Amino acid sequence: MELAAEWVVGFVDGEGCFHVSINRHPEMTVGYQVLPELVIVQHERDVQVLHGLKRFFGFGVVRPNHGDRYCLRIRKLDGLRQACDFFVKHPLKTKKRIDFQKFHRIIQLMGQDRHLQREGLLEIIDLALSMNTTVRPALEQVRSELIASG
Repeated sequence: MELAAEWVVGFVDGEGCFHVSINRHPEMTVGYQVLPELVIVQHERDVQVLHGLKRFFGFGVVRPNHGDRYCLRIRKLDGLRQACDFFVKHPLKTKKRIDFQKFHRIIQLMGQDRHLQREGLLEIIDLALSMNTTVRPALEQVRSELIASG
């Protein structure tokens, strides 16, 4: 399956999600691990599209998601950097572009090891909290803990 850049932009605009989680990880410098990912979900009948996107980006894992859904997840920092470079050159067209810009900033901060410092982690959390439209109580909790430990 040969995918054109503009088709990929439209598909990710409609079906993709830039997401950042933060988990407790006592072995990390500040006690937390930042987990950014690009996720694209499709019904099992269209799983070949996810494999095509995996080939297009050169990174990621296609696996079952929930029920009859499959997902492509790109989690490795090198893969996320390449995906970010692609979306900088080929901008998203919807409001998702704003989430991408924040996600891209998080990837840049991680490249500078800012996620390994309390202030940098707080900046990443604030960016992640402003992405997407869902309430993120776990991120709010991590933020409160970091501020309290300040």
